[in-house]
Amino acid sequence: MSQRADPVPGEFALIAEIFAPLANADPGSFGLTDDAAIISPRPGRDLVVTADMMVAGVHFFADDAPDKIARKLMRVNLSDLAAKGAAPHGYILTIALPQDVTMSWLRGFAGGLASDQTEFGLNLLGGDTTATQGPLCLSLTAMGWAPQGQMVRRSGAKEGDDIYVTGTIGDAGLGLRVRRDGNIPGLSAEKNAFLLDRYLLPQPRNVLAGTLAGLAHAAIDISDGLAADLGHITDTSGVGAEIQLASIPLSDAARAALEQQAADITALISGGDDYELLLTTAPGNRQAMADLAARTGVAITRIGSITSGNEAVFLDGKNARIDLKRTGYKHF
Repeated sequence: MSQRADPVPGEFALIAEIFAPLANADPGSFGLTDDAAIISPRPGRDLVVTADMMVAGVHFFADDAPDKIARKLMRVNLSDLAAKGAAPHGYILTIALPQDVTMSWLRGFAGGLASDQTEFGLNLLGGDTTATQGPLCLSLTAMGWAPQGQMVRRSGAKEGDDIYVTGTIGDAGLGLRVRRDGNIPGLSAEKNAFLLDRYLLPQPRNVLAGTLAGLAHAAIDISDGLAADLGHITDTSGVGAEIQLASIPLSDAARAALEQQAADITALISGGDDYELLLTTAPGNRQAMADLAARTGVAITRIGSITSGNEAVFLDGKNARIDLKRTGYKHF
C-alpha cells in the first residue's frame, strides 16, 4: 500500500463513498444508513452463514493489489457456501484499517468487491469499519440459501462412498512460492503466471451449489490442503478414506513442477488455498457426477473411496502407503 497521500475521511463519509454503492441493490441493506439489515425468509430454504478473516502478512501480502485482496476475501467465503450447497445471497464486511491505507487503495478494494458481486450475484448488507495500529484485518460473513434441511455437512460421509475433487490440486501452494520468490525455476513464464493467479484469485465452484444438496453426502472446500480437509470429513463422519495419489488431478503447471523436482505430490496435497471442493457421494451417482461436470464445465475427478477405518490413507501407484509429514496449513 502507498503512503497516505489521499487520507481516509471520517467513517460516515468513507461508508457513503466506498461501501454504500455496494449495498444499494438490496433494499434490506437500507443503503447502509441503519445499524442492521433485514433478510426475509424464503419458503423452503435455510439461510446458511459462514465467515472468514484475512490478515495482512498472514493470509495475503500487504502490497498485493487491493482488488485482488477483495476478490480473494469474497471468494474464500463463496467457496464455503458452495461446499454447503448454498446459493449466495449477501454479505457483511468488517475491516480494521492501518494508518497508511489511502482512499485510492479503498476504491480499488471496493472495485474488486463490485466485480465479484456482479459475477456471483450477491450484495453488501452491512458491516463495520475501524482504525488499527496493527496490520490490515478483513472479515467477511457470507450468507446463502440452501434447500430446507439439505445443507451439505462435513459429517455425512458413508462407507463405500466415492470421493471426488473439483478442478486441480496444489496450484495455489505453488503460486504462493511464485508470489514469494518471483518464480519457480524450470517453469515457463506462462506456467508461473498461471500458478500465481491460482493463488491470488480462487475460483469458487458455486455453479455446483444447486446440485450438491441432493447429491453429496458430505462436502468441504479445500482451504487448508486436500489431506487436512479430507481429515475433517473423516473425523466428523467417523469413517476412513483411501486415496489414490495417481488419480489426483493436476494442472500442466503443477505436473511441470513435479518433473522439475520443484515439488512432490505430498506437498501438493498438503498446500492450502486451493478452494476446490472435496465431496463424497454414492457409487451409483458416477454417471450423475460425469453429467454434472459436462453441464457446468467444472472438472470433477474421482480420487478414492470412504472406508470403514478411522484414518485417511494415501496410496502410491503400487498401492503402497505414503506417510505424510505435513497434512496442511495450521492456523495456530
